[in-house]
Amino acid sequence: MTIHWERIAPVIVSILIIIAIAILRQYSKVFASIAAVMPINVPLGMWIVASGEDNPQEALATFSEALLVNILPTLLFLLVAWQMTRAGHGLLLTILLGYAVWAIALVIVFALRGQFS
Repeated sequence: MTIHWERIAPVIVSILIIIAIAILRQYSKVFASIAAVMPINVPLGMWIVASGEDNPQEALATFSEALLVNILPTLLFLLVAWQMTRAGHGLLLTILLGYAVWAIALVIVFALRGQFS
């Protein structure tokens, strides 16, 4: 039986990050937030893309460009979460509205990329 590390590694890393956030939040909300937004999946995605291509340089350039564009909806999610919590809204409403804005922004990104590519 072969261990497929590219499938197992993200799960292990995710568990470790959740544990780190749970521990760090007791000491510093800033360090907990840094752990929460670490680019863990980005290097893993880059590795998977590069390993499956004949021209990894070109594939990584295209993938990295898409990452940069697709981070914009996530930034909007964070902006909504920040504003909602500042306004005193609860966690569930904050997450739901954050994901709604994220989804709308993602649709807009896809629409714009379809128009300009």
